[in-house]
Amino acid sequence: MASTTTIRPRALVRASGGPRYAVALAVDALGTGLLRPFLLLYGVTVLRLSAPVTGIAMTAGVVVGLVCMPAVGRWLDRGARSTVVAASMLVRVLGVALLLAAPAGHVWLFATAALFLGIGNQAWPAAHAALVATVAHGRDRDAALAAGRALRNAALGVGALLATACLAGGAAALQSLAAVTGLAYLAAAALAWSVRLRARPAAAAATDVTGGPAPRMRALLAANVVYVFCLNVPEIAVPLVLVTQMHASPVWPAAVFVANTVLVVTLQVPVTVLLSRFSRRTVLAFAGVLLAASYLGFLAATSLGPGWGVPAVAVVSVVCTMGEIVYAGSATALVTALAPARLLGRALARFQLSTGFGLAVSPAVITALASHGPAALWGSLSTATLLSASAVADRRVRRRRRGATQRGNNMYSQ
Repeated sequence: MASTTTIRPRALVRASGGPRYAVALAVDALGTGLLRPFLLLYGVTVLRLSAPVTGIAMTAGVVVGLVCMPAVGRWLDRGARSTVVAASMLVRVLGVALLLAAPAGHVWLFATAALFLGIGNQAWPAAHAALVATVAHGRDRDAALAAGRALRNAALGVGALLATACLAGGAAALQSLAAVTGLAYLAAAALAWSVRLRARPAAAAATDVTGGPAPRMRALLAANVVYVFCLNVPEIAVPLVLVTQMHASPVWPAAVFVANTVLVVTLQVPVTVLLSRFSRRTVLAFAGVLLAASYLGFLAATSLGPGWGVPAVAVVSVVCTMGEIVYAGSATALVTALAPARLLGRALARFQLSTGFGLAVSPAVITALASHGPAALWGSLSTATLLSASAVADRRVRRRRRGATQRGNNMYSQ
């Protein structure tokens, strides 16, 4: 098994789509960081909508945006790459334009804007992964996907910091941030489109040795819905526990979020490269074990009470972030390795459906479990994640057994 053992920045940029595409990713993420964390605040402050109505509109936009994924998958399988990435950015320009045009109290325009933003946010990960999979191969592809995530998190963090510094300006500042976000999306779309990258479906079909349909990946997709909860732990679960249950200062969840971002930016590529000596499925199962252990760590930390419990939660969050890094470095890479080249788009679209669904339901599930106490929250998350990890690992064991059986049958038939 080939493995990537060194990190070469120039080769990594080329494997990620090239310098222009890297700039497009950074600009797009910077714009997203300016607005997405404050979209709820935009609806409440600028459009004067109630918080529940705003939240429902945003959730509906995310969920309905998932409906576009089958079409995105088919588009990718026809060979489109940079065009789909650019389209995912352009549709968000339309969403921002609707935000700026919406008058106060107009919930339907806000909901439509959230829908277009949701479509772009859902379509982008699959399109980006397909583009990287066309440029890079093997473990270089895994490292390139990890580099894209690190770059995106860095730009998102910078955008969020800039937006936070501007929030003192009130409604006018939020409208200005939205306008800058729209311009950033437009510039990123132009840069991504200028890459002019396409796959060749006919060549992929001719060289594909499997000749079969795309793998169903049912266990992987079901497990991914649970794994994805880890992405919302630093943003939802940890602040909920620290502030509402342990009565800690808001500085603590802010510090946890900043630490999460810094760790992802600095360690995503090195950890992915380090673990490339193991199979992707083994690494993904290990990520589940690591996440489940961190959830049990949160449960133990909360039992210490407000005194020592608060810094203990912050320490355990580092373990959770490491689990997130291992998960993010292996999950999409596993899908790109499993899917036949001619059906890569549809496989990635189905994977994004599971990711989007997990992200959509996790806030409601986390808050509902947290209302029943730390044991219900962390115990349930740990159990579900361990079961998901075992399902991922079990698939590998069954494949080994089938291979051994087939080799035995071939031996006896000779």
